[in-house]
Amino acid sequence: MKFKITIKLILFGFLLMSCGDDDEPNETPIPTEPVVYVAGFTDPIGSDNIAKIWENGVATNLTDGGSDASASSIFVNDSDVYVAGYEGNVAKVWKNGVATNLTDGTQRAQAFSVFVFRGNVYVAGFEKENKEIAKIWVNGIAVNLTDGTKNAKASSVFVSGRDVYVVGIEDKGSKNVAKVWKNGVATNLTDATYRVEVNSVFVKGNDVYVVGREFVENFNNVAKIWKNGIATNLSQMATSTNAYSVFVKGDDVYVSGYEGDIAKVWKNGVAANLTDGVYYAGAQSVFVKGDDVYVSGFEYDENDIIDIKVWKNGEEISSFTDSSANDAYGNSIFVK
Repeated sequence: MKFKITIKLILFGFLLMSCGDDDEPNETPIPTEPVVYVAGFTDPIGSDNIAKIWENGVATNLTDGGSDASASSIFVNDSDVYVAGYEGNVAKVWKNGVATNLTDGTQRAQAFSVFVFRGNVYVAGFEKENKEIAKIWVNGIAVNLTDGTKNAKASSVFVSGRDVYVVGIEDKGSKNVAKVWKNGVATNLTDATYRVEVNSVFVKGNDVYVVGREFVENFNNVAKIWKNGIATNLSQMATSTNAYSVFVKGDDVYVSGYEGDIAKVWKNGVAANLTDGVYYAGAQSVFVKGDDVYVSGFEYDENDIIDIKVWKNGEEISSFTDSSANDAYGNSIFVK
């Protein structure tokens, strides 16, 4: 009981301090061309993975290759660019390229998701103590979502009004359970019949959307979306499929992922292919700006090199990597 109360007090404390009325703009802004930000990493020859962001395809290194690193999530608030990820054993958040350590590096930790709301920075991930503990950091202050008796990870965070939603998994015997924490209080999405992975959460009004996949018999798995805890299959049962990211705009629900070798976007459950299946590909993140749907992901090329891809409304608009790198991944996209 004390554990749950502590989480609630910390989370609600930050939210209540920041719930004042937003300032109204005095003038109508002049329309500008969207800026497309992608966060991910490259795998250079002769060094560890380098965490990077790309702004309209122009790369900026967040790390120097001295330790394995990745940028997992990106969020742009006004003119500030926030990135969550890790370097070595340390979970990190970068603001405009300047890193802040969320953990001290004595134990393995990673940050998977960042969300900024009314000046507060929320990061979801895990830190290993005796077991891996699912955590959320609010302005750098850690809150445990699990008690450390079983391995657990928090994979995505979303803030809506006064409520903080986090999704992740917690082991249960040889299987695991997908969970949604609302202000630190957990609700199970699955019952440990199968192993499961959940990757992204989006909240619209009173509806909570979660996407991921469930591993079923004979190593096959199914990409899924849960709306308010009710699961719907997005894919057929396959040896390789996943739903990575969800974004809701109006009445439309967009999910990015893959099925077989093909990168896909599902709109309201109906799949559209982004690639032709000649080379293995995946759509890792989706973002809707106005009437346009942007997706970041990856695709192998004819030389077996992995390139970052960006699609807009189903058409590839950019493909980039680093000439010194073997592979590159676009884990997260944000359009400003």
